[in-house]
Amino acid sequence: MKFVWPPIAKALDERALKIKHGLEAADKAKRDAATTEAALKAEMQEVNAQSAQRLADAERRAQQIIEEAKIKATEEGNRIIAASRAEAENQAVQVREALREEVAVLAVRGAERILQKEVNAGVHADLLSRLKTEL
Repeated sequence: MKFVWPPIAKALDERALKIKHGLEAADKAKRDAATTEAALKAEMQEVNAQSAQRLADAERRAQQIIEEAKIKATEEGNRIIAASRAEAENQAVQVREALREEVAVLAVRGAERILQKEVNAGVHADLLSRLKTEL
């Protein structure tokens, strides 16, 4: 026993020491893994928060673009309506003027028939222009 036991005891002590160091290393690795996992969770939460913020910003910008487009469309519609009204008014003035001319011609023809003679438009230009303005 004197010769066999000390090397066995030494081998057992070394083996126990290796197991102890292995367990300590495993505990350290476990702690490091927990720390890394916590850091990753925190980083993931931050990334998710940033993503949510960017999504909200994008939605706000989309709504802003839609509102700007609505305003531009309304302004363009109002401009087109105003141009159409002005054109319609211009056409109405032209139609009234043409109608006055026709009424003046018809009045002269009617006067010719009534008087049974031709009324000279050149001679009676002043009378005809007054008639046009009155119509």
